[in-house]
Amino acid sequence: MINELNQRSREIFRLIVDAYVASGEPIGSRTISRRLGMALSPATIRNVMADLEEQGLLYAPHTSAGRIPTDAGLRMFVDGLLEIGSLTEDERASIEAKCSASGRAFSDVLSEASTMLSGLSHCAGLVLAPKSDRPLKHIEFVSLGPGRALVVLVNETGLVENRVIEVPVGLPASTLQTVSNFLSARLAGRTLEEARQEVLQEIEEQRTELDELSRKVVSAGLATWAGSAGSNAGQLIVRGQSKLLEDVTALSDLERVRSLFEALETKETMLRMLDATGRGDGVQIFIGAENVLFSHSGCSMIISPFQNSREQVIGAIGVIGPTRINYARIIPLVDYTAKVVSRLIG
Repeated sequence: MINELNQRSREIFRLIVDAYVASGEPIGSRTISRRLGMALSPATIRNVMADLEEQGLLYAPHTSAGRIPTDAGLRMFVDGLLEIGSLTEDERASIEAKCSASGRAFSDVLSEASTMLSGLSHCAGLVLAPKSDRPLKHIEFVSLGPGRALVVLVNETGLVENRVIEVPVGLPASTLQTVSNFLSARLAGRTLEEARQEVLQEIEEQRTELDELSRKVVSAGLATWAGSAGSNAGQLIVRGQSKLLEDVTALSDLERVRSLFEALETKETMLRMLDATGRGDGVQIFIGAENVLFSHSGCSMIISPFQNSREQVIGAIGVIGPTRINYARIIPLVDYTAKVVSRLIG
């Protein structure tokens, strides 16, 4: 459709979208006339706006002379007129530093990335975290006090993941060390799932020198990890949801945001989100009603998949905000962050 617009219509349409992104308010012909570099009367501009409205690109939110873009208009703008910005070296360095995985659990890294995107974009940041399937390097059990222990897993890339498990009260520290040594010897260089069945079978057939207490701790630790990783959908991390309320001005707006929050809490949302991002390369943009994930929320989502070393899509990272989000600013933010996370997973 963009090719059907002449230069004058494009400039007027661009001004309307820019004004909408900046303020969320409709803009009228007199304001456009003052801002345009070409000498056009308000009457001429109104005629152009009427043509754009007839094509489904603009609409009047209330009985005024002002217009704002429709979802279809925003889509055309993003696809045909948007001039995407670029990140500065400082911004790139900041993103890489925030996503640094040294000594941190991978879920913490992804949570930090989501928080960072929320802050930079003034939207809600989200990450669909993958189920970790990297070979392991080290496993350790650490006492947290009576009846509780921390299981620490480190994979070959240095990413750390933790789980708290219940252990018998009064368990000696030497037993935790024995369990750590036993599992490290059998898990190193293999994924948890690859080694789990073999270890449990060895315990069941009593082909191990572990005492009864140690066997219980091993079984508890493996069961906890299996339960947490039992879904290929992974985990949805959302940060900065309150930013979605900043533009709420009516009860209907609040209801739409509430429905979005409910959608974000369902596992179906995670599966559909991963499926949507996996069907295309790079950044995916879903605008308003065309967004099948959150079609009733009046929001846009900018999201990009990240991949493992085999170039398989295993997760996604992005933002959700009002349809008037700053697309030119946010698209490169999401794109670069996804690339950093992909390198991290390696």
